[in-house]
Amino acid sequence: MARLVIVSNRVPLPSERGPRAGGLAVALADALRPGSLWFGWSGKRSGTPDPEARLQRADGTTYATIDLTEAEYRSFYVNFANGALWPLLHFRLGLVEFRREDYEAYRVVNRRFAESLARLLRDDDLVWVHDYHLFLLAEELRRLGVRNRIGFFLHTPFVPPALLHALPRAAELLRAMCAFDVVGFHTRTYQRAFLECVREILPGNRVSDGAFTYDGRHVLSIVDPIGIDAAGFADTAARAAHSAETTRLRESLGGRMLAIGVDRLDYSKGLVNRFEAFGRLLAKYPEHRRQVSFLQIAARSREESGSYQRLRRELDRIVGDTNGRFSEFDWVPLRYMTSTVRRQTLAGFYRCAHLGLVTPLRDGMNLVAKEYVAAQDPSDPGVLILSRFAGAAEDLTEALIVNPFDADEIADAMHEALAMPLAERLRRYAALHERVWDTTASKYCAKFLTYLEHEERPVPRLRLQAAS
Repeated sequence: MARLVIVSNRVPLPSERGPRAGGLAVALADALRPGSLWFGWSGKRSGTPDPEARLQRADGTTYATIDLTEAEYRSFYVNFANGALWPLLHFRLGLVEFRREDYEAYRVVNRRFAESLARLLRDDDLVWVHDYHLFLLAEELRRLGVRNRIGFFLHTPFVPPALLHALPRAAELLRAMCAFDVVGFHTRTYQRAFLECVREILPGNRVSDGAFTYDGRHVLSIVDPIGIDAAGFADTAARAAHSAETTRLRESLGGRMLAIGVDRLDYSKGLVNRFEAFGRLLAKYPEHRRQVSFLQIAARSREESGSYQRLRRELDRIVGDTNGRFSEFDWVPLRYMTSTVRRQTLAGFYRCAHLGLVTPLRDGMNLVAKEYVAAQDPSDPGVLILSRFAGAAEDLTEALIVNPFDADEIADAMHEALAMPLAERLRRYAALHERVWDTTASKYCAKFLTYLEHEERPVPRLRLQAAS
């Protein structure tokens, strides 16, 4: 059997300690086979670039990492990946900051990844690359003569041509994506946007069943929604419901209902509108005062960015205003914390929450929505309120679907959920349960690797000419 090589910007090293709230390490656990290799950045910064990767082995998997220099970290990671690509892919053109020197650093780091990885590859390895930090990696590997099957999965949304055109050098990024054999997306919407970009920006092609030929290479795009280990998370939540942390949370509520949100501290997550919506709920529907508390966990991230610092200040302001307006001596309506919480603890919190608020302005999938559903008590489930712009909304249609830009609509959905009778909650939960158990992490990995392992011989199609 061919060895699986996973490549991501950051490698979840087994030696690292501290809470993990899910993410790629959890999603790909089922893909790792004995002998697999996981390659990427160590998370460390060094003075000079080292071409040789450092190796760690644990549980049959080899973890290979390289460091970034301080300049690479700043230009590649902070400025271009997170300052240009991230806002672009989340439809926030006003936040895109493009500098040519940062783009060149992005190219350099992708080349360094390729050069270090190529030394470790075997002829029959299957290479699975993840996310927007590494759009250029397959192209750089091909330049080094690597002929392995290489797949790519994008964990963010993908934008239509009108938005992609706004990024200078976008055509170069799109051409580089065509060096992959398989390109995967969470939803049909993202796949469709990618294929529209191929048609418009790389003209002269014919797309059939999501496939096309570019520069002599057959490229297949697929839809493969990521999931969780639903049964495992449900078991974790059932156990965690009786943990010391969940017991403390439940006792602190004093019999009140709990609404919960769990996100990274990021402007794409819709936290400002969500906080404002909770205040509007209490103002518009005063019967819920003293009856519900809202806990928002928003782990800090990318704190170097000015946009994130502004977001923190705005959230702090809204929390203060809301609690100052509605708090009573024995009730604080809005609880807000930016520390990281262990995934097992979150599972217990989800299970005792009557409302799960997942209202990003734009999101690739959002596994919190699926975790919330999996964690529920089947005999007395809570209600999921979900943004129509989260990838999860394509399948989880029995959630209360809201426009995350409309705080009043979110407030109305919260009111509906808080008043929803048990029979209606059970009906919605049964349908959501079926969907979450049908799109698991294991199935996500198996589907992508099936396409990556089995090379298809394309029927003759019009060859795309490389754009000048």
